[in-house]
Amino acid sequence: MGSSITIPTLDKSGSFPTYCAEPDGTPRAAIIVIQEIFGINPGIRQKCDSWAALGYLAIAPDLFWRIRPGIELDPDIPAELQEAFGLMGQFDQALGIADIEASIHEARARTGGGKVGAVGYCLGGRLAYMTAARTDVDASVGYYGVGIDGLLGEKHAIAHALLLHIPQADHLVSPESQAAMHAGLDDHPKVTLYDYPGLDHGFAAETGLRRNEQGAALADSRTTAFFAEHLG
Repeated sequence: MGSSITIPTLDKSGSFPTYCAEPDGTPRAAIIVIQEIFGINPGIRQKCDSWAALGYLAIAPDLFWRIRPGIELDPDIPAELQEAFGLMGQFDQALGIADIEASIHEARARTGGGKVGAVGYCLGGRLAYMTAARTDVDASVGYYGVGIDGLLGEKHAIAHALLLHIPQADHLVSPESQAAMHAGLDDHPKVTLYDYPGLDHGFAAETGLRRNEQGAALADSRTTAFFAEHLG
């Protein structure tokens, strides 16, 4: 269902690869799928394919392309998990947001100016929050975003709907950080937070040891309804 397309950077100094899944017929809207620290691996491609099956154009930009294009890692393999944490340390988040914005422009062009949403996981969950604050994306969803409590100073810039999924047993996001997210965002008119008791980071991964079927089904159903409401 998907294929590789290349998108120029905002400053036209280069271009980056993406995985693009197209629906049958005219897209109802577009969704940018923002990767974890594991690159555009089979799980991220599967998420794009699932959105395409629901009628959306789905684009997953390779945000690690400046480090090394085509990274695909498996979080269930300890050496690859450690490699992924190392890549996180090398990643320039501001340039990542610029590439997401370029992907939004591409998605709008491919849908004739239609609405564009963004959904991200882990690192991508953090970037989904940043995308909501720093771009004109029409709606955003973040799953188990890391370090969002340190970005609350940007909440005033969130102009469109944002949904955050927070597993309460997330070993990468402390209870104190989760409490700060609620204190800072619960009264924001554009932001909705859902807690998932007992669930850990990565619970909505498509495959692998981190996945929790019941939790993933609940969170994904909420995301699907959210995008149907805000994107069409």
